[in-house]
Amino acid sequence: MDFTWSEEQEMIRQLARKFANEELRPCAVKVDEEGEVSRVVISKAAELGMLGIAFPEEYDGGGFGETGYCIMIEELARGCMSTAVVIGGHESIGAMAIYLAGNHEQKVRYLKPMARGEALGAFAITEPQAGSDAGAIKSIAEFDGRSYILNGQKTFITNGGIADIYSIFALTAPGKGTRGISAFIVEANSPGFTAGKPERKMGIKGSHTTDLYFDNVRIPPENLLGELNNGFAVAMQTLDVGRLSLAAMCLGQAKEALDLSIKHSLERQQFGKPIGDQQAIKWMLADMATQIYGLESITYRTAWLCDQKSPFSRESAICKLIGSEVLCNVVDDAVQIHGGMGYMSDYPIERFYRDARITRIFEGTNEIQRLVISGSLLKAGKY
Repeated sequence: MDFTWSEEQEMIRQLARKFANEELRPCAVKVDEEGEVSRVVISKAAELGMLGIAFPEEYDGGGFGETGYCIMIEELARGCMSTAVVIGGHESIGAMAIYLAGNHEQKVRYLKPMARGEALGAFAITEPQAGSDAGAIKSIAEFDGRSYILNGQKTFITNGGIADIYSIFALTAPGKGTRGISAFIVEANSPGFTAGKPERKMGIKGSHTTDLYFDNVRIPPENLLGELNNGFAVAMQTLDVGRLSLAAMCLGQAKEALDLSIKHSLERQQFGKPIGDQQAIKWMLADMATQIYGLESITYRTAWLCDQKSPFSRESAICKLIGSEVLCNVVDDAVQIHGGMGYMSDYPIERFYRDARITRIFEGTNEIQRLVISGSLLKAGKY
C-alpha cells in the first residue's frame, strides 16, 4: 500500500501551512484575547478554496474529498485552533449535512455559496436538555399546509450568530423519539430567528458559541433536508464526518505542541546541559511522538474509507476518541516540559492546554464514542 501524498495533496498541505504561518499564527493571541476570528481571515481562506475543499467541483468545491480536508485542517489547527473550529463548524458539519442529504436544487442554492465561502454554515442539534441524548430535543416544526413553523431553542452552537445558513434539527412527529426528527435548512435572516450572545469559554475563545432561538420561524417545504422524519440519521451521518475532521484538528495541534516541546528541550539549559539530555524529558517526547504517529495513521486511513464511500462510523468514533485523548495527553506533557513557562499565557502552550479540553466533549463526548464503538461491535458480533 502506498502511503505517499499525491502531488495535489502535497500542494494542499503546503498551501495550508503557508496560510497558517502567515495569517493564523501572527493573530492567534489576539483571537484568544478578543474572542473573535476575523472575518477578513475567513475571507482569505475562502479565496484559497479552503471553505469548500472537500466538496465536488460540481458544487464549486475543491474536489479533494475528506482526505484533502483533513490535510488542510490539520495544518490550520497548528496555527490557530479557534480558526480551525470556525472552518470545521462550517465545512465538516454545517455544509456537510447539505452535501450528504440535500437534493440537487438545495446544493445549487446553498452548498455552492457555502463552498465558495460566500456564506458561512453551522450545524444545530444540541439543546439545553439534549446534549449527549440528542434524541431528547424539544424544538418542533409543525406543518401548517404551506410551511413548517419552527419553535424552540438550540444551545452551544458553533458559528452561532455569525453563520448565514444553518442545518437545523427539529421534531416533526412528536412522541416517536429519534424517528420523529427532521432536518431543515434555515437562513439566518429568517423572521423570528435570533442568536444569543457568544458564550465565554475556557478555550477556542475565537469561535462563536451561542444559543439559537426560533419563534414561529417559517421554513418552506423545499428546505426540508432529506426525508421527513429521517433527520436523526442525517445528523449521525454528518457527525461521522465531523468526528473524523476533529481528529485531524487534534493531530495538527498535537504536532505543534510536540514541535514546540522539542525546540524548548534543545534550548532550555538546566544542570549545565539542555533538558532534552535528561531521560525524563526524552521519554515524554518519545511518548508524545508515539501517540501522534498512531493518531495520524488511523485518521488518514479513516479519511480514505470515507472517500471510498465505505462504512466508517465505528472508525470515525475511534478517531475522535483517540484524537482528543492523544491531544490532551500531548499538551499536558508539553506543559510539563515547558515547566513554569508552560503555565504562562505569554507562551502558546498555555493556550493549547485550554483549547484541547473541549475536544473530549464536543462532536459527541468520549463516553458517547465508547458507546458507539461498543454498540457497533456487539451488533456485528465480532470485530
